[in-house]
Amino acid sequence: MAKSKVPKRPTRDEFVLEELGNQLTEAFQEDSEIVLTVWGREETVRGQIDLMDSRTGKVHIRQDGAITKVPFMDIMSVDYPRD
Repeated sequence: MAKSKVPKRPTRDEFVLEELGNQLTEAFQEDSEIVLTVWGREETVRGQIDLMDSRTGKVHIRQDGAITKVPFMDIMSVDYPRD
């Protein structure tokens, strides 16, 4: 029986990562609501950035009083809600 392989997170170049970082920083400074596409999750993560923790490499997203901690390296894209 073959071992099921966990798909590896896609690698992105420094330019893409820097652009994501810039988008997150801007949304954080403006307290904008964002929608994150996160690798390994079917659902997007929506809310406002509560904290960008450089020590753990996680972005804390606040929505309805709850905090979701998303590893920066798992964030595939940053969008703004369309509604």
